[in-house]
Amino acid sequence: MEEVVRARGHENVTAEHASTWELTSDDWLTPAGDCILAVETDRVPADFDAEFVAACRDADATVEATLRADGHEQVVTGSGHPDLTFDGERSFVARTSDYVDDRTVMVGADTAAEGFDREFVAALADGADLECVFRVA
Repeated sequence: MEEVVRARGHENVTAEHASTWELTSDDWLTPAGDCILAVETDRVPADFDAEFVAACRDADATVEATLRADGHEQVVTGSGHPDLTFDGERSFVARTSDYVDDRTVMVGADTAAEGFDREFVAALADGADLECVFRVA
């Protein structure tokens, strides 16, 4: 089962956050947003199919995000959690911790923003289009 999100990079993408990465539907990004990889998502968590969300609520679920931009690819693997709601109306957050709020789409992620390939981050800072495919198993 998968869900696809499209967005674009922004000149203020730095990807320096140590415990999360984020995609936002906002059309702007300040330098303080060091976890945000892309802006103007075409969907938000609340748009995801109920069956996909239910699968992510299984504590044994593996949630994977494959992010592609300008010939670069990064795969992040994490876990589902019974408290995931996918009610977020603004952004997707992948967390290395087990903290859950309405924006959280995976916990226990094996990569935070600071772990993304620097060439990938540079492409996003240059405004590259991003595709993120979320899968749950």
